Formats: sequence, C-alpha cells, structure tokens
Amino acid sequence: MIDVHCHLDLLKNQVEVVRRAREQGVRLIVANGTNSNSNSEVLALAEKLEGVRAACGIYPLEASEKELELLREVCLKNKDKVVAIGEIGLDFKELAGVSSNAVHANRETQISVFREVAKLARELDKPLIVHSRKAENECVEVLSSLGQAKVVMHCFSGKLSLANEIVSRGWVFSIPASIVFSTHFKELVKRVPLDNLLCETDSPFLHPQKKFPNEPANVKFSYAEIASLKGISLRECVEKIRGNFERIFGEG
Repeated sequence: MIDVHCHLDLLKNQVEVVRRAREQGVRLIVANGTNSNSNSEVLALAEKLEGVRAACGIYPLEASEKELELLREVCLKNKDKVVAIGEIGLDFKELAGVSSNAVHANRETQISVFREVAKLARELDKPLIVHSRKAENECVEVLSSLGQAKVVMHCFSGKLSLANEIVSRGWVFSIPASIVFSTHFKELVKRVPLDNLLCETDSPFLHPQKKFPNEPANVKFSYAEIASLKGISLRECVEKIRGNFERIFGEG
C-alpha cells in the first residue's frame, strides 16, 4: 500500500510511525511539505527513513514570493529526491471575513504562486499534489489553462459534478482514510474510475475513527473501503492503485 499524502514532519516518533506502517503493509509514504522549513524536514526524513519519499510545496495560506523562491531553489537542488510538488493549491475557506492585513495570503497571491508552482512542476516533470478547499473550480481553471498533465487532487471536497471534468483530463483523486465515515468520499469513489484513484491519510489529520493523531498505517482503511465500494478484492485494489501511482510518479 502507498500513502500518497501525509505530514510526517508533524508526527512524533517518526521511526515508530514508519515501522507501524510497514507492519500494516504500507511500503511507500509520501511526506508532503507545506513551507520552507517543512520542506527541509521532509527531505531529511526521506533521507533517513526507508520507504519515505519527499514532496515539497507551499500551503496556500502561506503563499508568498519568498516561499516561491525558496521552493524553486530546494526543488532544483533536490530534483532527484523530490517525487512530487505539494502540497500546493488554493484555499479560500479561511479568507471569509479576514481583514486585508491578516497573515493569510489573499486570493491574488495564492493564484499567482499556484500558477508559478504548477509551471515548476511541469519544468521538472513532477506530479502536482493539489489542495483545493472552497476553491475547486479555480484550481481546475488554473491547471487546465496551463495544460497540466500530472495532477493529484488531494482530499477533494468539491462538487461531485466537477469530478467528471477532472477525470476527463486524466487527473487523479487521493482518497483519505476518513472515507470510512464520509458520505462525500464514498460517493466520489463510486463515481470515479479506479484508474483515477490513489490513497492517503493526511496524517496527523482525518483519522478514520475521528481521533488524533492519524498516521500512515491507517491508509489501509482507504484501500479497504475503495475495494468494498468497487466490488473487488483488497489485493486487486492494492495492485491497481500501485499501478496508478507508478504511472503518475514514475516509481513504485
């Protein structure tokens, strides 16, 4: 199994976390960075821990020209170690009612940085792991205008009607372990072909039993739920999603 999106740097006792994941059959963990400090941490974890890969990104609310410059620098320097650019994207949920001098990046800054990071991903031929909270249409518009090919829609909470367009572009959805209790993710999996699915935990968030912290070992719940909804064996589901990952990320 593969956890394509977690925040390993936010978890304590990472050696034990990875060990528990391997005991549950998780062979790859993609640790996603969210700013320059986080990106350095996930790169260090990938260097130290077997089966961990690094994705470097900028959390949308932290978007800035400085973070963009630092991301470009770290990705170019570590292009053989970074397996994806992420997470990155747009988040308009937290902007409602926020004053113009708040610390959160505004819409214009988020969109500008998102576009430039997407171009960087294309330049490096890396998948883009996309955060799109309350900004799903805008994310799709930006990526479509750029002709982006390798896109992972992380924890997609947008309208199911938009899923068809995302599938038509060959992009994929990473489904969190919280699908266990989420009607939205169950319906998304029913609607989307298996070819367009990956699995994630978003650890330490989105625990399948609504606890904290979540960890990569729990990605098994995402696989099990997808297998059940698609009417296939768990083994078949794991093999198929591994193939999806290899097609997009170029490694297994």
